[in-house]
Amino acid sequence: MKYRLMDLLACPICKKFPLLLLVFAELKLQPPRSTRKCELYCAYHNSRIFDLQNPDCVTCYTKEISSGMLICDGCGRWYPIEEEIPRLLPDELRKFNEDVEFLRKWKEKIPEKVLKEGKPFSLKEQV
Repeated sequence: MKYRLMDLLACPICKKFPLLLLVFAELKLQPPRSTRKCELYCAYHNSRIFDLQNPDCVTCYTKEISSGMLICDGCGRWYPIEEEIPRLLPDELRKFNEDVEFLRKWKEKIPEKVLKEGKPFSLKEQV
């Protein structure tokens, strides 16, 4: 997933923008021929665009998130990023076993609140 995609993503359930991005693993890409600046939010600098003086868009374009998590502060839901793909599915389409496996795999990097109270699934349900 490209950092610049965060400028477009909102929670599919409550529509909160921006989502919190946690990066667990990154890939390095070749520098692009041209770049396009984000319009509202820069996830690479974790800031709204109007708060940035000179965002480093070229460096951002050379990175891709291979594993991570998106967290919605609005409704408490979390969404995995696996194999460069953000999986922003509604609760009824998510698979309990896959989500719990993801939480276990990355539990050292995931906030305690998500591990215990995250929606739609958490590790609390495993106790």
